[in-house]
Amino acid sequence: MERTTLFCDILLPLPLKPVFTYRVPYEWNERVMTGIRAVVQFGARKVYSGLIRRVHQTPPEGVHVKYILSLLDNQPIVREKQFSFWEWIADYYLCTVGEVMQAALPPALKLSGETRILLAPNADLSYEGFSEKGNALIQALIDNHKLDFSQAQKITGINNVYPLVKSLVERGIVLLHDHLEDTTPASQDKMVRLTLRFSKEDALKTIFDSTEKKAPKQLEVLLRFVYLSGCFTTKQSEVFISELLKPIKGGRAALVALIKKGVLEEYLVDSSRFTHLAPDEKSIQLSPHQQEALEKIEESFAAHGTVLLHGVTASGKTEIYAKLIAQQLALGKQVLYLLPEIALTTQIISRIQRNFGDRAGVYHSRFSPAERAEVWNNLINGGISSHGKLITYDLVLGTRSALFLPFKNLGLIIVDEEHDQGYKQIDPAPRYQARDAAIYLAKISGAKILLGSATPSVETYFHAINKKYGFVELSQRHGGVHMPQIIAADLRSLTFQKQMKSHFSPLLLQSITQALQNKEQVILFQNRRGFSPRLECDQCNWVPGCKHCDVSLVYHKKLHRLKCHYCGYTVEPFAKCPDCQSPKIQLKGFGTEKIEEELPLFYPDAQIARLDTDTTQSKNAYGAIISKFEERKIDILVGTQMVSKGLDFANVGVVGILNADNMLSFPDYKAHEKAYQLMSQVSGRAGRSLKQGVVIIQTWNPANPTIQFVINHDYQAMFLTQLKQRQEFDYPPFVRLILIKLLHANAQMLNKASSQLCQILKRKFPGKVLGPEYPIVPRVKNMYAKTLMVKIDKGAGLANAKKIIVQSIADFQSTMEWKTVRVSVDVDPA
Repeated sequence: MERTTLFCDILLPLPLKPVFTYRVPYEWNERVMTGIRAVVQFGARKVYSGLIRRVHQTPPEGVHVKYILSLLDNQPIVREKQFSFWEWIADYYLCTVGEVMQAALPPALKLSGETRILLAPNADLSYEGFSEKGNALIQALIDNHKLDFSQAQKITGINNVYPLVKSLVERGIVLLHDHLEDTTPASQDKMVRLTLRFSKEDALKTIFDSTEKKAPKQLEVLLRFVYLSGCFTTKQSEVFISELLKPIKGGRAALVALIKKGVLEEYLVDSSRFTHLAPDEKSIQLSPHQQEALEKIEESFAAHGTVLLHGVTASGKTEIYAKLIAQQLALGKQVLYLLPEIALTTQIISRIQRNFGDRAGVYHSRFSPAERAEVWNNLINGGISSHGKLITYDLVLGTRSALFLPFKNLGLIIVDEEHDQGYKQIDPAPRYQARDAAIYLAKISGAKILLGSATPSVETYFHAINKKYGFVELSQRHGGVHMPQIIAADLRSLTFQKQMKSHFSPLLLQSITQALQNKEQVILFQNRRGFSPRLECDQCNWVPGCKHCDVSLVYHKKLHRLKCHYCGYTVEPFAKCPDCQSPKIQLKGFGTEKIEEELPLFYPDAQIARLDTDTTQSKNAYGAIISKFEERKIDILVGTQMVSKGLDFANVGVVGILNADNMLSFPDYKAHEKAYQLMSQVSGRAGRSLKQGVVIIQTWNPANPTIQFVINHDYQAMFLTQLKQRQEFDYPPFVRLILIKLLHANAQMLNKASSQLCQILKRKFPGKVLGPEYPIVPRVKNMYAKTLMVKIDKGAGLANAKKIIVQSIADFQSTMEWKTVRVSVDVDPA
């Protein structure tokens, strides 16, 4: 029988061409299939696990084809629908499928490594013809057993050490071993149980009698085991060793002794890395307004695949989501619930799990690689076993990366807070907008998608009122609660009258005092972390800047360091100005850390906490702060935009926005839309129970139209104002934007390169190219940046325009002069 030679097109997590072809060893012909991982050598030294995209019998022409080194899976870990989704993202957002794969797969499923150099077992080291470099390498192998190529380069001092290694391989002195390590062990719990010999009550009693006087610690362990296990009762439970020994000092030695005596035995059981809550048996109750909105959503789904739910803050959108989820699960479908920030998952997941128990999983980048792999495997395998119970995630809550999970039967996608900028991936590629990608995923999955927000993006609302999407409004707060009263405090007038106390207006201090007297809580919003945004010399106005980036350094008092928020560079504060030697260096501006420090001067008895990136570095830090605030152990919470993201606190009476103007002065066509959304969202944290809340907006310009829109809860006016301006100046939703960024370490080279590429594009798109311009921060990590913006009319054909841009960039980079210039493309920039 003639052998069949198979080849595989393999996708690697690299920014290179779509696939690479490898040959399948004959003995694996029956095992290879689309969607499983294969280990392959790439280049001379690297080893990767790639995904088999296609199995075929056509050898590539004119190239030597390497063999697959091993297969890691017995069944696919990626479905065909996922591959199609990845390829659409690569095509739409102008990146490679390998870059999408890099973003999509959990780290634990992307194994890579290097070829290692080992001393051959029977190496003849008596040969005297080795070079000095060769001898150095051999001696290092004798001392260390194995080396990678980078270590070999350092030892020998040779940049290209491969020819030397190759000569030693040919002489039988060394071996090359492709090292690729899977660092994700199975999750198992250590348990303990009675041995068969002592599983009868009479037999166990003899042990109690013998240990009572001779081994009291063993008796204590046995008594606790009986209590925890419920042995000899109708309600028996498994016993965790950690739980057994928790209150017993020196219990480990006693347990070991009991195991040696054959009384107890230790065993392992497969387990989940997550804690799962039991579902609440109570059904979800909707108000008449919520029920009406639910019915309208169901009607809209009959005509539209995508529906926008525009519900004011505290209108009860989450309860409507829960009803829709329950409907889908009853049909045997899966649901993806997207949230813009990891922060939001903490509070939402506890509410959702109360309804759906262990059918609800969570997925985001703050989880460990093993935890993320567990969620992936749960979906691809149809569940995982934990203590003998099959746990199957039919519902997953997650951030934008959850889009890539291997759903089999997706029925509904919910995109909560759809307006949020957290759904947009900035760097690295793929620079996708998760909300828009979710719409495409729903389409190819035959699912429906619900976009929810109190402040929808201008583009989404535009599509809804023009009937591209279904549209449902929920204009009343749940339980008849009034929208908060929003008042502007005029900083200009108050500063002139010298009524300001530090960064607080009299009205804000009075409102906080009243709230604390009423046993209510307060949220203060300042969208800048750190203690002070900058230091400044009073004599010459010198400001310390980052040596790697063109930004000022932010002072962090707790660290007593000046820190760059772009590259992490830090330096000690300056005692005197290095330019004029003046000791008069002052802190200018304020961040959340400074507010947290000053508040005790006004409210010494209040419990104060801060919620920003600096205080939530660890995995569970955010959840701990939120839990304390929910339990009313915190009176005043100071935070950045983290405090605005859909959190639900019943006892917040006052919200203070300490500086509204820095949001409005940002040089971005979306600045006023984003400012309105942020201020409205943070205002919505106030008065979510029976009593109307109060919001104080501190601003130097209370008459600003956007601030007035926020005060009047007038989304429509904001939308119409923004729409008119965008139509006049050609911005979305009337055109599509593609942002092209060029990077180079040399500013002059960058200027020439950006001008050259701009000329090429202007010939292709006359009157539609803006730039080149420096971004707000022109240098980050020693790389200068310039941007070009291409505007594409809606009727002009986006796909064709993108082909022209890609070809133009390729032609530009084919010139030797510009090969060192890095170019990236961002379709639909945030």
